[in-house]
Amino acid sequence: MRLSISHDTSYHYDDTVRTSIQYLRLTPQESERQRVINWRLDLPRPARSQIDPYGNILHVLSLEEPHEEILIHASGQVEIDERCEAERETQSPFPFLRMTRLTHPDEALRELAGRSAGDRRDRAGLTELMRALGEHMRYSPGSTDVGSTAAQAFAARAGVCQDHTHAFLACARSLGVPARYVSGYLLTDDQTHLASHAWAEAWLEGAWYSFDVTNQLDRPERHLKLAVGLDYLDACPVRGSRRGGGIETMHARVFVSPMTQAQQ
Repeated sequence: MRLSISHDTSYHYDDTVRTSIQYLRLTPQESERQRVINWRLDLPRPARSQIDPYGNILHVLSLEEPHEEILIHASGQVEIDERCEAERETQSPFPFLRMTRLTHPDEALRELAGRSAGDRRDRAGLTELMRALGEHMRYSPGSTDVGSTAAQAFAARAGVCQDHTHAFLACARSLGVPARYVSGYLLTDDQTHLASHAWAEAWLEGAWYSFDVTNQLDRPERHLKLAVGLDYLDACPVRGSRRGGGIETMHARVFVSPMTQAQQ
């Protein structure tokens, strides 16, 4: 399947921003299951490109002159191998056993993990964990924010894809299974659902397997990966800081569609 992506992010400020820096993980990489046909970033000025500690393509956008808005556009086409269920890598998975503030499990999360997976540390066990989390935490936009922890969202029994993923990571790591946060795009039939998405990957039998709690999917058939990390803060597509600017307003628009035969 070939996917076409258009992703716009805009920041507007009530006052003039003196300087700002944005960290952009908006460029997919080649892997066993995805081939980048073409990709481009349209930015206010050229950004410095590098590879971050998790192997993601990172662009650092520095704006030293005063400004009142930032417009970022990412677009391209990527081919997804729908038959590929897992991805193998040479890097050690064990750093992804480390807990973070956002993924630290409390007793309730540990109890759910043990009850759902039992003694199983395999795909079937983690699929049961995924289902249990989906039943416990309803999808509810606006019920959490980017600073909400896995334990907080789990206690509230609600969240979005970020919270579902953090809860899965907390549970999997508590079971001794390396697991990581994935940001990217999802092809969905519901055009009202923002196509920017997050899900988890767990290291099983020498490969990374996907677990999408929000959509209850354990196969990444319609998922396009952008970045990975220990949690949202490591893998979010856009993250930055600024001096000045007052109140900030951010808008994001994401369109993911299958490429037609004529486009190919």
